[in-house]
Amino acid sequence: MNTSVDATDTSTDPSTRIDFLYLSEPDMVAAGVTDMAACVDTMERMFRVLGAGDYRMAGKNADSHGAMVTFPDTPLFPRMPRNAEDRRFMAMPAYLGGDFHAAGVKWYGSNVENKKSGLPRSIHLFVLNDVETGAPVALMSANLLSAMRTGAIPGVGARQFAREDSRVVGIVGPGVMARTALQSFIVARPGIELVKVKGRGARGEQAFREWAEREFPGLRVEIVATNEDAVRDADIVTYCTTSGGAPENYPELRREWVAPGAYLAMPSSVRLDEALLAPDVRTVVDNAGLYEAWADEFPYPTYASIPIVGCHFTDLIHEGRMAPEEMEDIGRILASGDGGRRSDEEIVLFSIGGMPVEDVAWATRVLANARDRGIGTSLNLWDVPVLA
Repeated sequence: MNTSVDATDTSTDPSTRIDFLYLSEPDMVAAGVTDMAACVDTMERMFRVLGAGDYRMAGKNADSHGAMVTFPDTPLFPRMPRNAEDRRFMAMPAYLGGDFHAAGVKWYGSNVENKKSGLPRSIHLFVLNDVETGAPVALMSANLLSAMRTGAIPGVGARQFAREDSRVVGIVGPGVMARTALQSFIVARPGIELVKVKGRGARGEQAFREWAEREFPGLRVEIVATNEDAVRDADIVTYCTTSGGAPENYPELRREWVAPGAYLAMPSSVRLDEALLAPDVRTVVDNAGLYEAWADEFPYPTYASIPIVGCHFTDLIHEGRMAPEEMEDIGRILASGDGGRRSDEEIVLFSIGGMPVEDVAWATRVLANARDRGIGTSLNLWDVPVLA
């Protein structure tokens, strides 16, 4: 009997060693996490895969934003945190197919009080896993990963829906999200010349102006007095405010302020007037299933709990004031190849909720860069597992 083993056949001697790559925030920067042009391209590819249906997220419909731990207003235990603004823990898992073929989860804790000690409001980690074994492939610092993919989505929308001759951007809420959104707008529409900015205070407005003028030499930045001033005559508009509570307290946006042909990118709350809900205003979301999952998890009226404008759309559908087909899905538009702007006068309102498939897509691209450039620290999980 021949007992020799082919040197190329490892099936009888499988390796159980698991190593994974750790990427710190400086490693992530070196690997290109802040490359907005590449991120917009990657998010566009992600949407095409999403539109084809080759993905899974959490929840009953495989479209959930994630699982969130919150705290009671009056804890019964002395060390349990008390409910407060942005006081939560969140896990956002997903599988993304196509050329990505990767699974992962973003895990973060959030507390607005962090800002008092110089920390970000939320602190993110991301784990990328092997789809077949479930073994970790990479552990990444994810604040920049999350910020860049969030900012890139408005840019994907701008490629599809903003006029090619767009020159003016209006921003309400000039924080981190507005910075990355502006970067993506300029990637998508490089002819942008003027940015009008309305913030809550002079300090934030001035910090945004200094950053934008440093980041984009020659770009004019105008600080304005009202939301209306920011919106009027703008080709691209984005509201990047943080607000919760009753929708009547959300920042206002009126159609009479909006220029014909404007693209409205909304990654946060906004209070729309009735004219902006007319049938001739095109309403698009990043993933219809995401809002259906939120409507199931936070029953009507959902918009009071999840201040993302797509939840306003599902509330309107619940009330019979909007037909389900009026809420278009950008992934399906891109996958079909039958979308984009329909006329120079068309107003497009794009809701952006954020999804873990975006993190998986950008993490996969950044990890490939890190491997190509020899960046990161290899860590060992085990050579042989104790329990197997």
